[in-house]
Amino acid sequence: MSMPYYVAPEQVMKDRAEYAQKGIARGRALVAASYDRGILIVAENPSKTLHKISEIYDRVAFAGVGRYNEFDQLRVAGVRHADTKGYSYSREDVDARSLANLYAQYLGQVFTHEMKPLEIEILVAELDPSGTRHQLYHIAYDGTVVDEVGVTALGGDALTITSRLSEAYRPGWSLTEAIRSCVGALGGPDRQLAADDLEAAVLEQGHERRAFRRLRNGELAELLSGGVEPAAAPDASSHEEEGEPPAVPEEEGE
Repeated sequence: MSMPYYVAPEQVMKDRAEYAQKGIARGRALVAASYDRGILIVAENPSKTLHKISEIYDRVAFAGVGRYNEFDQLRVAGVRHADTKGYSYSREDVDARSLANLYAQYLGQVFTHEMKPLEIEILVAELDPSGTRHQLYHIAYDGTVVDEVGVTALGGDALTITSRLSEAYRPGWSLTEAIRSCVGALGGPDRQLAADDLEAAVLEQGHERRAFRRLRNGELAELLSGGVEPAAAPDASSHEEEGEPPAVPEEEGE
């Protein structure tokens, strides 16, 4: 009669963490930074159809790294939760902190009880209309939530990228300064990323309600070259509509 196979709980957790970290490290990184008019999020993502950065609600944005199909399902769930809460109560009741807590509970439950953890890290950002206290919540694969201040990085080599960006960061910098520093931190000393290699969006002050706006290639290239910042204007085409996640590859591209 064979003996049951035993693995210490500490080893199980360690193995799951290593599995998730390896999956996340295979993907491309993402950074976020506060600037004088809001929050900038930049991801290394050459795809023009599979977005890492999306709108959740009026002043709330979502971004993810790792396996696309896994974090996009969380994005859709977040949109539905926010819409239901805003409709049932009021739009002001939808905030990034409660959404981050829900994501953390779900990721922690999966990490602890399921055989395979989710190979993702996600960011939930909320614009403060007064500009005094923007919120950046970094949620890890195991449900750990970190309330970041100023800048943060997710994905492969996140510690090194955060260090580069923190050295360049200064409160109140312009969008041009912020995007050039973010792209420089993502590329590092050995690579120079172009607008076609990037996906970028902002949560920007100055709009009546919906603050999310994508930076298209022309605008992004002009900002990277140090050109004059365009005036803020509502961009209805940039807002994400809720829908089922598309059929996509198992992992994001290298």
